[in-house]
Amino acid sequence: MQHIKIISATAHNFKVHRDLIVTFGERTEITGDNAQGKSSILELISWTLYGTDVLGSKLDPTPTNYKYDIVKAELLLEVDGNQFLLGRGIEKNKATYYINDVPAKAGDFEEIVKSLFDRDLFLSLFNPTYFFTLHWSKQRELMMRFTTPPAAKEVFAEMSRLTQGQKLKDIALNIQAEKLQELTKKHQRPALKEIHTKNKSDKDAAYKRAQGKVEALEGQLLKLPEAPADIEAVKAEDTELLSQIESLQQKIELADEPKRKRIVLESSLASAQQKVVAAKERYLKVHGEVISEECPTCKRALDPESIEAVKSNKEERKAPLRNEHDQAVAERKEIEAKLAAVELIDVSELIQERNTLEQKRDVTADTIGWFNRRGPLQEDLDKARSEEEESLASRNDSIFILDALKAYEAKEAELQAKKVQGMFSTLTISLFKTLKGGGDPQPNFEIERDNKPYSKLSRSERAHAGIELAAVLSDMGEIIAPLAVDDSESVFRIKQPIGQLILVKAVEDQKLEIK
Repeated sequence: MQHIKIISATAHNFKVHRDLIVTFGERTEITGDNAQGKSSILELISWTLYGTDVLGSKLDPTPTNYKYDIVKAELLLEVDGNQFLLGRGIEKNKATYYINDVPAKAGDFEEIVKSLFDRDLFLSLFNPTYFFTLHWSKQRELMMRFTTPPAAKEVFAEMSRLTQGQKLKDIALNIQAEKLQELTKKHQRPALKEIHTKNKSDKDAAYKRAQGKVEALEGQLLKLPEAPADIEAVKAEDTELLSQIESLQQKIELADEPKRKRIVLESSLASAQQKVVAAKERYLKVHGEVISEECPTCKRALDPESIEAVKSNKEERKAPLRNEHDQAVAERKEIEAKLAAVELIDVSELIQERNTLEQKRDVTADTIGWFNRRGPLQEDLDKARSEEEESLASRNDSIFILDALKAYEAKEAELQAKKVQGMFSTLTISLFKTLKGGGDPQPNFEIERDNKPYSKLSRSERAHAGIELAAVLSDMGEIIAPLAVDDSESVFRIKQPIGQLILVKAVEDQKLEIK
């Protein structure tokens, strides 16, 4: 059994204490009027160890009514016969630590304190009020820490019990117990809790994302026209319309050929006409030349032979020009004949018919297009709905498993509490609470005295409850630690515990006194 004793504590500029040395015995009484620093002596112990007050809250021990240089507190402990001198201080606004008068790092100091005893257990034994400030789950864990947990088989059975008198062999596991029994073959309960806590969180997010996606896709589908009752009939109609349009287009294009031919012939005719005019002009130019009877250079009269030669030359030059003109005229007439033979076709009715068919096909093509757009959207929607359902199913499965684990822990605590309950004389353990709004009782842990929760007890009742709790914790944890009772003037008949007892009592008009 571990034995913890406080040999002495010293304070320098710790709250109201400029310099104080306290030696502790098996029973130490601290008395004095208010504001004499009685409770500060208890805080001196908790602050040296943990930097907190006796309730585990952060504590500032610096004096407020006088000047100081440094703050320092020391605690001489004896743990199982071995002494440890631990010190904590504040110098120039920086925390300092000492182990056996040697300066130490914060981590080394905390490590040695941690190695001596458990923080929650020590503070609960030293000042039982600390225990009642812990969350109910921490209280339960601390109280049940030293009791052997019941076998899983027993817990599963008790989870499934229908009546008090039901024999163990007749109990059929309920769905929660059956599920946990199967899952714990592969994973331990803490791992299951971690796995499904994470999965619940992940699937919560995935479910919300899937819901948003489903909503968006449904909105897109609603904007599209309704799908036709028989899409194949629409496709067949569209194919037939396209075939008719292409047939008409071919006829229209064939009808355009005479137009194109006429345009070419008209262009050729214009060119031929220009050639006729040009040939005529060249012929008339030669034809209109005047025959002169004198030499243009020397102005001497020409003889008859020369005049005849000039006339002959003119006729020779006219002949090819006349032929050129005749050929141009012949070419023009040939083109005019071809142009006259071209017969134009009226395609206005064909074009009107084609346009009507194209308007009809616009409807079928749009219907097919919308239908083709609906297909991928519907596939995406089906996939999103499947993801939504899968996420919800997985999330709900994890919630079920987490609820089953809570039920297991509650039943396990209930079975353990039965073992602990026998160690109390006036206190009882309540494991459930009823919510104001009604519904099933919720798992809880609360120490009661005379069927009243700790929070409803008087100061004296709380003190007695704390003393009894400390005695049971000490016995269960096999640890003897100092017990401090503040405001002990309100508590009567305090029995000396197995370890040290520190009583703090207010006495009017008395200076601080330590016995």
